Amino acid sequence: MGISPYRAKVTMPLMEKPYPSVLDFLVGRFPRVGRSCWERRIAQGKVLGEDGTPITSTTSYAPQKRIFYFRELDDERVIPFAEEILFQNDELLVACKPHFLPVTPGGAYLDQSLLHRLRNSTGIHDLVPLHRIDRETAGIVLFSVNPKTRGRYGGVFRDGSIEKSYEALSAAPAEPGRGEWLVENRLVHGEPWFTMRTEEGAPNARSLIRLVEQKDGLARFELTPETGKTHQLRVHMSGLGMPILHDRLYPELQAMRPDDFERPLQLLARRVRFRDPVTGRLMEFETRRRLLW
Repeated sequence: MGISPYRAKVTMPLMEKPYPSVLDFLVGRFPRVGRSCWERRIAQGKVLGEDGTPITSTTSYAPQKRIFYFRELDDERVIPFAEEILFQNDELLVACKPHFLPVTPGGAYLDQSLLHRLRNSTGIHDLVPLHRIDRETAGIVLFSVNPKTRGRYGGVFRDGSIEKSYEALSAAPAEPGRGEWLVENRLVHGEPWFTMRTEEGAPNARSLIRLVEQKDGLARFELTPETGKTHQLRVHMSGLGMPILHDRLYPELQAMRPDDFERPLQLLARRVRFRDPVTGRLMEFETRRRLLW
């Protein structure tokens, strides 16, 4: 069994009373793990509260408090694609991840995550991602190397001062005579919990989408997200009637099945540009990775 040397965390969300037990919450939040596994972990003191004390069968549910645990995995599928380090100094590491590889451990993945691979290859155990992209998406991810300056680099994302550019392919033809769309709407978590949906209300997601070219039944787009909601670009492209090629979630959730490494989601985090908060230099990084075009 593989056991992560790094602890994972989950936050207990706000909900109406009566609160579930901590065990019931964990079983509901991670249905693939199973009740017996969580019971064993709790009995062995492997599940901790926010203050570091072990969770027990009598520990009360505490909304907005965190639970820490060490992930275990019996049989992990190897992702047969390599990441690439594009830049590294004492403050920052910029990597390009392949399709199918998660940024951090989760679900069926532990060692097969970009974070674990980079910690192992660089020996930098303080490495922490400054943002995330979907497991199915390939492209650029920034990591903090130095805990002392981590907050300053995190601020680049929090205040929206980083420019991000994506590339996507769609098999749906673009609207004739139109080459640019500005999508603004409100995205919230859907059902099941790992999907997103739109609802009425103040917009919290904004994307600029530009058609680059069309040929051989495919259309290539440049996508510029002005916000960073989960699955934002996938939902926005689907909402325009131009879903991203090989998307298994939008517009319709497909049945669960093993990854088909021959059919990666055609979405690429291609370029980032920002002012380095430590040096003041303008930084720009672009991946050499390309889609199926």
